[in-house]
Amino acid sequence: MKKNVWITMLLALAVVLSSAAFSQEPPTKRLRQEIVKLKYIDREEIRVVLSTFLSPYGRISPTERSGLLTISDIPENVEKILAVIRELDVKPADIQFTIQLVLASTEGDPGRPDELGKDDPLIKELRSLLNFKFFYPLDSSFIRAIDREASEVTMGDKAELMLQLRPKYVREEKEELIQVETRLYKIVPVAYAPGATETRSPYSSLTLLSSNFTMKSGEKTVVGVSKLDGGDKGLILIITGKIVR
Repeated sequence: MKKNVWITMLLALAVVLSSAAFSQEPPTKRLRQEIVKLKYIDREEIRVVLSTFLSPYGRISPTERSGLLTISDIPENVEKILAVIRELDVKPADIQFTIQLVLASTEGDPGRPDELGKDDPLIKELRSLLNFKFFYPLDSSFIRAIDREASEVTMGDKAELMLQLRPKYVREEKEELIQVETRLYKIVPVAYAPGATETRSPYSSLTLLSSNFTMKSGEKTVVGVSKLDGGDKGLILIITGKIVR
């Protein structure tokens, strides 16, 4: 009889402990809720980062068609999340680019009398590195770009060249850097066979240069050289970038 009583008591105690373990409620009295309006960063992009700071009771809920985030969690975690938002949700860097296109030639180009100065340090360096003897200014332009967004500019004697670039602002310790994805291409007409559909574009593009590089703010960089006309001429792309924000 005593044995049955003890078994009954142990079972009752087990039920109580099990019930307590599975019925733990979130510490609602300790939860803190904040509504944050994002200004610059995409809410879905930042939610992936912020979710790593949540406790099992925490929630981050976006509001449809707005940049609002509702954050609910224990106060310590909410404070960490707010600090991360302050760090990441900042105005994108504003970056200015000066673009130079230089036409290089082995035999010279009589139609371009304005050869670049031979005393120019950059021209001296190009002359020592490349097989070209003559360097002419082909075109120049200016682009004001936003961090991580693509920009494009038309260049060339006949507006036949297009330059695309996408910069990314990077800060390493005390140094500000610009990572740049760039593509220089030429617009060329396409001759379709008689009877071909008219819905196709009459133009296509030919990539002359494609490069990913990193530069310091205020630095001038020779991005690359594209050979033209069987190698007798070359197109040199030079970019100067500066963070201005």
